[in-house]
Amino acid sequence: MHTSSNTAATRAILAGLCASLVGIGLARFAYTPLIPALIEAHWFAAGDVVFLGAANLVGYLAGALAGRPLAARMGARRTLQAMMLLASLAFFTCALPLSVAWFFAWRFLSGLAGGIIMVLAALTILPQVPPERRGVASGAIFLGLGLGIAASGTVVPLLLNEGLAATWAGLGVLSLLLTLASWRWWPQAPATAPAAPARAAVPARTGFALNLIYGQYALKAVGLVPMMVFLVDYMARGLHMNTHTAALFWVIYGAGATAGPMLYGMLGDRLGIGNAMRVALGVQVAAAAALVAAHGIAVLVAATFVIGTFPPGIVPLTLGRIRHTLPDDVPAQSAAWSRATTVFALFQALAGYAYSWLFNATGGQHRVLMLIGAVALALALLSDLALARVAWAPVKDDGVARV
Repeated sequence: MHTSSNTAATRAILAGLCASLVGIGLARFAYTPLIPALIEAHWFAAGDVVFLGAANLVGYLAGALAGRPLAARMGARRTLQAMMLLASLAFFTCALPLSVAWFFAWRFLSGLAGGIIMVLAALTILPQVPPERRGVASGAIFLGLGLGIAASGTVVPLLLNEGLAATWAGLGVLSLLLTLASWRWWPQAPATAPAAPARAAVPARTGFALNLIYGQYALKAVGLVPMMVFLVDYMARGLHMNTHTAALFWVIYGAGATAGPMLYGMLGDRLGIGNAMRVALGVQVAAAAALVAAHGIAVLVAATFVIGTFPPGIVPLTLGRIRHTLPDDVPAQSAAWSRATTVFALFQALAGYAYSWLFNATGGQHRVLMLIGAVALALALLSDLALARVAWAPVKDDGVARV
C-alpha cells in the first residue's frame, strides 16, 4: 500500500514537471531564440515580433485569473490535461504564419494555458506527497521551467537548422508526447475544494503576511527581468564579447535554471522555507552586483549560473511560503497562490516594457537596468526580514517549515 502511494505521488510529480515544461518552459522561453529567425525569414516585421512576444505574457496573466474558476467547473485533472493539449496545439498552429492576428491569438492561448497550469498544477499534486518531501516535490514540478530555459539555448537552435516551420512543429511533437505520456498520471483530487461553510475572517497578521508575500513576489518579478531579457546583449555589446561567447552565457543561465527548482526545494526542506528564501535572495543580490561590477570571465560565469537558478527556483519557495501561512486550508492556499501568480505576471509584463523604455532612454545602458534589478531583489530581501517578524500560526503539515 505504501509503495503504491509512493508510485502515485511520483507519477503525479512527473505529470506536473511535464505540464510546467510544456505550458511555460517551452511555450514561453522557446520563443526567445526564435525571434531573430522570425525576423530574418520575414514572417513578421521586427516590431510585430516583439508585440507577439508580449501576447504570451498577456495570456499568462489571463490564465492566472481563469485557472481556479475553470477547475471548479471541469475539475483540476481535466483542466490540466486540456491546457497541455492547448499548449501543444499552439506550437503546430504557429508553424503557419497566416497573419499577425492568427499568431497573436495562438501565442495568447499558449500563455493562457501556462498561467492555468501554474495556478493549478502544484496544488493539485502536493496533497498527494508526504509533508517531508513537499519542498523537493515542488522543485521537481517546476523543474520544467528550468528545462525550458535550457532547451531554448540548446535544442531550439538545433531544430532551427531544419527551418522555422519545422522548429514549431518539432516543439509541438515534443509537447504532445509529454502530454500523452503524463495523461494518466494526474491525481483525481481537484485543486479547488467545494465551497466550505462561512469561516471566521483571516487574522490580521495572516493578511499582513500574505500582502508581504504578494509584494515580495512583485519585487522578484521586477528584479529578474533585466537579467533574463538583456543578459546576452549585455555580454555581447555591454562587455564587448563576440556573439558566440555571449550566446554561451544563455546556456550557462539555462544550466542554472535547471538546477534552481530542485536546489531551492531541498533548501526549503532542510532549512525551512523562510530561511531558504532569505539565503536565495541574499545570494541573488550578491550575484546581480557581481554581474554589474565584475569583468573577469570566471566571476561572470558563476554569477550567471546563480542568477539563472532564480526565476524557476523562487516558485516552489513562494508556494511553500503560502502553504505555511495558510496551513490546512487548501481553498485559501489555492486562492492566495492564484493572486500571487497574477501579481507576478502583471509586474513581470510591466517591468518588461518599463525596462525596454529605460534601455532606449539611457542609450543602451545595460548596467542601469541590472542595478535596478539588484535593488528590487534587495528590497525583496528586506521585506522578507519583515515577514519573518510576523507571528505565525503553528504549521501542522510540515514540521521543518519555519518562516
